[in-house]
Amino acid sequence: MAGKPRKTEIDPRIERSQQLILRAALDELGDVGYGAFAIESVAARAGVGKSTIYRHWSDKLALIRDAFMTFHKQQGPDLSSGGPRDRVERIMRHVAEVVAGSTFSACIPALIEGAERDRDLRRFHHRFQAEARKPLIAVIAEGIASGDFTGPVDPELAAQALLGTIFFKRLMTNTPFEPERAGELVDTVLGRPPRA
Repeated sequence: MAGKPRKTEIDPRIERSQQLILRAALDELGDVGYGAFAIESVAARAGVGKSTIYRHWSDKLALIRDAFMTFHKQQGPDLSSGGPRDRVERIMRHVAEVVAGSTFSACIPALIEGAERDRDLRRFHHRFQAEARKPLIAVIAEGIASGDFTGPVDPELAAQALLGTIFFKRLMTNTPFEPERAGELVDTVLGRPPRA
């Protein structure tokens, strides 16, 4: 009887190389935008051959998609402890920090601008944002059920209001939303916690 197929392990050198390429892809997108984004430039930034990139990604959208998904998973806040309000504040603080000054922050305008012109990028952008909102919506719904958030609150709309404030400040003003004001934002949108 044949045994179970062995799970193939990724060579650490290949994994390191892929991480360098994904980081270089985000840097390139933030610097030049989606229209001018070139696999050749990403390869030069990462110090690899163009063929190395094409071995793992079919085109620039596949590379950008993987870069966003990978770093989103790696950099998300820990939501394994704390009550709903605490976790919502933690999410908002994290989003504010990312949006205020990171590689992702530089990519936001490029992604929005590119999505206006490229249907496939637009589909990815909308799906990515919808998936990224799910943990926040779930924690808000949990807080409504537990009584942490009172009043008529729609979890999806509340999540959009919370995130919208941070992205509005990033894209429409000259000052980003301060991460230390996350609690104040949560209180404004979801109401202050009930007094004991």
